[in-house]
Amino acid sequence: MSETKETREKELGEKAVIKVSEMDPRFKYEIRKIPGAEKIMLCFQCGTCTADCPIARFSDSYRPRKLMRMTQLGLKDRILSSDVIWLCAACFTCVDHCPQDVGIASIIRALRNLAVDEGFIPRVYKELGSCVLKTGYAYRIPELRHRKREEQGLPPLPKANVESIAKLSDVTGFSKLFEEKKVA
Repeated sequence: MSETKETREKELGEKAVIKVSEMDPRFKYEIRKIPGAEKIMLCFQCGTCTADCPIARFSDSYRPRKLMRMTQLGLKDRILSSDVIWLCAACFTCVDHCPQDVGIASIIRALRNLAVDEGFIPRVYKELGSCVLKTGYAYRIPELRHRKREEQGLPPLPKANVESIAKLSDVTGFSKLFEEKKVA
């Protein structure tokens, strides 16, 4: 029984066809220079990382093995613009079971960092980051929650030092990730 092109594309979660023009042969060497991602070329596609991954068990699109192969093939734009790299839970199960000690979780972290450098940040992370900069918390805490705490005799939630967060964010460049780009 043969698969159709649509079935393969659906299983891969992306276009099954890879064009030579999409491949950047330097990408694997670029990634290899990032601390933690030095062993990308040792991956021989055994699939142990995907077989053991708790996220891959419940996701049709997240496959660590596929991400490693795409990195080796130099599909830089396809990887960095994909939301799939953000699904990794950083549980290190792949690292614990990899027979080549590739360090897959570290490579995915490197891919995420490169994606941010290229301006690819999922909306949910932008919202969380913006909220941290504005309030000091990852989520805006509704006034109703503050009142309920007071009614139940609980102490108020600690106040965040937004000024210190702003200073630290400016020094590290974190705040620049959330600035609105102005169109000329």
